[in-house]
Amino acid sequence: MERRPLAGPDAWHGRDIAASRRWIRDLDAPMAAALEEAVAALRGKPWREVTRDDFAIPGLDALLAGIAGELEHGCGIVKLRGLPVDRLEEEDLRRLLLGLGARLGTPRFQNRSGELMRAIRDEGAHVGRTYGQLAVGGTGKAFLSSYARTLTNGALRFHTDRTDVVGLLCVRQARRGGTSRLVSTPAIHDAMLARRPDLLEELFGDYWRSRFGEEGETRDSVYKLPVFGLRDGRFTSHFSLTFIEAAQLVEGVPRLTARQKEAIDMLLAIADELCFEMVLEPGDLQLINSHVTYHGRTPFEDDAASGRDRLLLRIWLSMPGSRALPAGHEVLWGDIEAGRPRGGIGQAATR
Repeated sequence: MERRPLAGPDAWHGRDIAASRRWIRDLDAPMAAALEEAVAALRGKPWREVTRDDFAIPGLDALLAGIAGELEHGCGIVKLRGLPVDRLEEEDLRRLLLGLGARLGTPRFQNRSGELMRAIRDEGAHVGRTYGQLAVGGTGKAFLSSYARTLTNGALRFHTDRTDVVGLLCVRQARRGGTSRLVSTPAIHDAMLARRPDLLEELFGDYWRSRFGEEGETRDSVYKLPVFGLRDGRFTSHFSLTFIEAAQLVEGVPRLTARQKEAIDMLLAIADELCFEMVLEPGDLQLINSHVTYHGRTPFEDDAASGRDRLLLRIWLSMPGSRALPAGHEVLWGDIEAGRPRGGIGQAATR
């Protein structure tokens, strides 16, 4: 198959998007006040029971429609600034984020126990032993799942989550670090096409992955899926090197070929070259389209005594205007047709 550049508004380079304001939205004072009033009216209602009807605020749907359009048909990232996090407790912030998410899309579960929202913070030095550290047979080495990594203060490599859109609401920032790193996957595609089309083709082939972490208790449940995919001219990429590495520890899974490894190495090198860093301030809501964006994070250091201990709230959304996905992606997404509820992780142990 002849590959062509994608070259759309979502195929941006970091230096250009960092200088642009097309992806930034500012919440005006009346809307911020209306959101705060809506939250106040919900006190006493468990945050998990908040619905889209609880946030039927005049003008909100128009704002969210513009955001949804930018995410699916524009550059694929949005930062909404000015949410009133400094005046709300964490339970209220969960009500706020779930309500906004329910008006923008359909919230999806983030792990097998039915977690609708995750608090991203440093849970302590022993989290690895609690959340997914696996011994690698006989070597004395260990594998730390992506689930465990999100609960520590370490760096996160570029990856995608199993959802159309990821939302991160910044409540507090760390004393140092914790900077969000974003890169356009269509831009990576186009750079590889120009430099090494042979390695680009490798990424359209299957890579074995493990469901260990959010989806399964062991690494032995595996599936195969290409890193890059196209359907009807629309691009998608799902990638986490951690899950690929975990699958390589499973007996019977084919070993990565030299060319597959070279393709991943080039993908990550170009990601570092083309990315940009986004600083999230308290009150910022970062929204990214997982089909066209990889995200990562620099390590961070907290200082709880001064109130500078990093806390973000994460929500996963299935979007009503989402793209159709290639055949074979059912293994990960469930439904691959455009605009259908999909993604997230079922509450059953492992599919």
